[in-house]
Amino acid sequence: MLLAIDAGNTNVVFALVAEDGSIAARWRIATDARRTADEYAVWLHQLLALEGYGRSDVTGVIIGTVVPRALHNLEVLASKYFHQEALIAGQGSAAWGIRLDVDEPQNVGADRALNAIAAHARHKGDLVVIDFGTATTFDVVDYDGAYKGGIIAPGINLSLDALVAAAAKLPRVAIEAPADPTVIGRTTNSQMLSGIYWGYVAMIEGLLARVKAEIGRPITTIATGGLATLFQQHTRVFDAIEPDLTIQGLALLWQRSRSAR
Repeated sequence: MLLAIDAGNTNVVFALVAEDGSIAARWRIATDARRTADEYAVWLHQLLALEGYGRSDVTGVIIGTVVPRALHNLEVLASKYFHQEALIAGQGSAAWGIRLDVDEPQNVGADRALNAIAAHARHKGDLVVIDFGTATTFDVVDYDGAYKGGIIAPGINLSLDALVAAAAKLPRVAIEAPADPTVIGRTTNSQMLSGIYWGYVAMIEGLLARVKAEIGRPITTIATGGLATLFQQHTRVFDAIEPDLTIQGLALLWQRSRSAR
């Protein structure tokens, strides 16, 4: 099985991917660039055992990261504990294989390129991928699979953290879909939830409308990331929800690298 590792700014996701591309198991841990390979190994080996797997089941490792300082320890994890030389997404035999048609291609985050690869493999035509992570990103992929650029906005949790930190009397509220479509809150908590949740729905719908008008062709909209399903309840702009798009992109890169050998 392939061990696909997606190291993001908030969490590192580990997933076991079978030969057919299905995800057999996945786990996440808070991102800490100082975490050593030994610490990862203790945590991960226990989780593998709970799912009925062992180290010998891992026959390949691929890493995609937007946290450069975390890469070394993840590479050591692969070599020391799984006896595999990890492929690094975007490098060597795991090169993107798509055109990054932007002014600064070297600055495109690994997660965004991986999302573009997986989205193009699963959907036809022009695409917009909205990823709800530390940042909320919109990525435009054309019908040929080229990455054309996008939008970066603060993630919903990041926005809430900033609001609570800057306003002494505002409480921390749980981010959830409102039970009804009422926008005008009657308590501090409900007003905050309305501003955060409906504010994000309005941002998603507004930015997506502008993107569609700019492109001028039919577009398929794909949502990914942990909070994608949260917004699906109160907006109809998503054509598909793909929660594991980044992991699927890693698996595709791995398959392509094997085919090229």
